[in-house]
Amino acid sequence: MNVIDEARRVIRVEALALTTMADRIDASFERAIDLILQGPGRVIVSGMGKSGLVGQKIASTMASTGTPAFFLHPAEGIHGDLGMIMKGDVVIAISNSGETEEILRILPSIKRLGAHLIAMSGNALSNLARSSDVFLDVSVVEEACPLGLAPTASTTATLAMGDALAVALLVRRGFKAEDFAIFHPGGSLGKKLILRVEDLMHVGDSVPLVQEDTLMKEALFVITAKGLGVTGVCDASGALTGVITDGDLRRSLERGFDILNQRASEIMKYGPLRIKQAELAAAALQIMEQRAITSLFVFENDQSVAPCGVIHLHDILKAGIA
Repeated sequence: MNVIDEARRVIRVEALALTTMADRIDASFERAIDLILQGPGRVIVSGMGKSGLVGQKIASTMASTGTPAFFLHPAEGIHGDLGMIMKGDVVIAISNSGETEEILRILPSIKRLGAHLIAMSGNALSNLARSSDVFLDVSVVEEACPLGLAPTASTTATLAMGDALAVALLVRRGFKAEDFAIFHPGGSLGKKLILRVEDLMHVGDSVPLVQEDTLMKEALFVITAKGLGVTGVCDASGALTGVITDGDLRRSLERGFDILNQRASEIMKYGPLRIKQAELAAAALQIMEQRAITSLFVFENDQSVAPCGVIHLHDILKAGIA
């Protein structure tokens, strides 16, 4: 057996299953979305075995995209965990055959508790399908398993249907990146969407600033003392007019310039880049990477001329934004 050919066959079988299922998305899918959105409760996903593993991922995806959801193991359900279900909840029951014993045993209780039922199954004539308020067809022509036994294409199709539900609900709810970040505060993705420049910038006496007429030997002391490898240069009104980096100093010294007795205005780079304090820290990182710099002076708004802080590349990386 050529394992590469076999692997490609598996991918093609599963791709065909997805394409075929996409063509079957119809009014039933819309009814499922409306049922979830109009209900006052949560979404509870349930399934046994491989269907259960897929169900856990579906519930997790929904929960992270604005639809309150959790997974209920049907075997645990028939031993007391059905108490998690409340009137107005929507249960998504997953069973490829539609005849999974543990799933069928919890159906009467789901009805008595006043919850709605969405069935995801490959068998439209099954007991699960007939008991449901909405039936979503996740049937496949064949499994990718050459024995036709291991759930492969069918679980892929079910997972895709779950993703379709989650994303459709996300769109209908008007869920935004900022909302997503609220549910992911601990990860780097959440930090990119939550942390702003003002959360990480240096302020007050930590901001390296000198005047245009400051001698460079004094400016060098400020750069060293503040430890950010840069100083801003301001005019008499306090407006930032330029910056001097330790790299600028090294390059000037390498060219043989006697810079210590020169004024800051003679060495500085004019027109420094700036960023507003309310911008995302990730935006500051993007500017630094594009311009190959390590610091940005921060301003309250577009009209401000005097900086209110400075943010350094190390501050952003230390915060876990990369």
